[in-house]
Amino acid sequence: MYEAILKHVNQHIAITEKEEDYFKSVLVSAKIAKRKKLVQPSTFVKHEYFVVKGCLIGYYLDDKGNKHIIQFAIENWWIGDFDAFYNGVPSKFYIEAIEDSQLLAIQYDDLQQLFKTVPKFERYFRILVTSGFISLQGRILSSLQNTVEERYIEFCKAYPTIEQRVANYHVANYLGVSAESLSRIRRKSVKKS
Repeated sequence: MYEAILKHVNQHIAITEKEEDYFKSVLVSAKIAKRKKLVQPSTFVKHEYFVVKGCLIGYYLDDKGNKHIIQFAIENWWIGDFDAFYNGVPSKFYIEAIEDSQLLAIQYDDLQQLFKTVPKFERYFRILVTSGFISLQGRILSSLQNTVEERYIEFCKAYPTIEQRVANYHVANYLGVSAESLSRIRRKSVKKS
């Protein structure tokens, strides 16, 4: 159960067995079935989630009821409404499982105590937040300056196995195009290969 997250942690920081045991003690195992929501708007978020197995999406609905996918989370990725989690404000997002998923969750107060007890975990989470921020900036710039085809290629590099796991309309939504446009881009890419 903890092997994946400990491997992930050890890619960024070195921790002792005692520190591993403490970290494991603040994690809670959770399962969520396909199509079930983990987080919904206007609720307070008490946990961040590490995906051990499965696939989830983070999205919001606009005033017209249109879904906008912000994030995919597959194995070894963290997901949550970070504004709600860190600032104690109601969530603005949905987080939904698109596959049956197994997660490890950490509660806000436990995370803060982890930072005090094992300060090197602040470095681990800082690395993750920095990486996520860089990815977000890259996605924003890409959407401003790249064609849909270029954004699709970038998506495939960022999520090399996800296309076999998620519906075409999810990928199209993430890229901000219609499913039909994405199908044309895929056909075009196949012809070039």
